[in-house]
Amino acid sequence: RVPREAEDGQPGEELELDFELKMLADVGLVGLPNAGKSTLLSRLSAARPKVADYPFTTLHPNLGVVSVAPHRSFVIADIPGLIEGAHTGTGLGIRFLRHVERTRILVHLVDVAAIDPDQPLEAYDTVNRELQRYSPALAEKPQLVVLNKMDLPDAQAWWSLVQEVMKER
Repeated sequence: RVPREAEDGQPGEELELDFELKMLADVGLVGLPNAGKSTLLSRLSAARPKVADYPFTTLHPNLGVVSVAPHRSFVIADIPGLIEGAHTGTGLGIRFLRHVERTRILVHLVDVAAIDPDQPLEAYDTVNRELQRYSPALAEKPQLVVLNKMDLPDAQAWWSLVQEVMKER
């Protein structure tokens, strides 16, 4: 039906909003740049993130779906590398940390090739400090620590050393 009566309109209201979309994934891959997060995502899922041998290859989070059984899967997010000062925005850290908030569990990749024998968990501690400084609740998320690049020579020695240090904590 067509309205039979019309009224003059009134000036409308104008509102400017900023919306922020935070990614939602079951698993978030975290670690320093070049820890192997994108490579792991590309092997576990059909995702094809950019993989290269220089820091900060990943400039935005990537998602992949991992199938574990028929009709059972989970979403995994490759979070760009976190560095010292990420909680203040260094290396676009705040943009990345916001996505980590929306994951259920963190898989923390540590590159064995970059381990310093005097401080074997420095990379692990750096990322955890940034998580804590950004949000104490984020630092309390369950974490699975994964030593990556175990095919390199002397990797087994690093495994033993990291196990010892983790037991002491």
